Amino acid sequence: MLNKDTRLCISLSGRPGNFGTRFHNYLYQKLGLNFIYKAFTTDDIEHAVKGVRALGIRGCAVSMPFKESCMPFLDEISASAQAIESVNTIVNDNGFLRSYNTDYIAIVKLIEKYQLDQNASVIIQGSGGMAKAVAAAFKNSGFEKVKIFARNEKTGKHLSALYNYDYINTLVNQTADILINVTPIGMQGGKDEFELAFPEAMIRQAKTAFDVVALPADTPLIKTARALGKQTISGAEVIVLQAVEQFELYTGKRPTEELIAEAAEYARNNA
Repeated sequence: MLNKDTRLCISLSGRPGNFGTRFHNYLYQKLGLNFIYKAFTTDDIEHAVKGVRALGIRGCAVSMPFKESCMPFLDEISASAQAIESVNTIVNDNGFLRSYNTDYIAIVKLIEKYQLDQNASVIIQGSGGMAKAVAAAFKNSGFEKVKIFARNEKTGKHLSALYNYDYINTLVNQTADILINVTPIGMQGGKDEFELAFPEAMIRQAKTAFDVVALPADTPLIKTARALGKQTISGAEVIVLQAVEQFELYTGKRPTEELIAEAAEYARNNA
């Protein structure tokens, strides 16, 4: 039952989805927590963040395209988020806004889970806030043979310089053991929904395809790589891992692995 003491958590995204709403609210109910979660979009990130503070909203997940633009309006930015120059989580402690990047934590955990080889060559496509988290996670996990490809040359070169990686302005004649898409290519409802993030010839040569796009879980890149017998890592795994970290920051509670799996399945089936 909603009441005056119910605590509100929200998300801010250019294209809101239902996964986070379903995932968090499922866990609130199962754990008997007096919280509710709602997704929003905005065309005024400054006042949206100020609203988080003014209205006592407990937590706020931040997605594209606000992960960098929200930063000037926060009180404290964690060391990792500051280094990455990207925020995806805001926690409101009595009007003081602390921020974190749980995307980074999720990527590090997936590198460990899939035992990705530090000596492998990697191409990361993208240069936004999430791409910064991916690049930082691979750098701090010991990967040095990494190239950044981005259509935006300015942001692509900036990201590559942050971690002393090479910037490339084309995928022509490029190969890598691990291909990582951190762009909206393949995202449900987007203009590139049915496009491959990398040429099929590159996928054939690669060992691993990693797509950070969460919806759908089976993007064209993941489908093609799987059909070719490659190791695949989907954005569906990223979104769950980073959401669990957010949940704990908001509530101080860590669900069991079984409950996390239940919530993830519920969220995927009702997204």
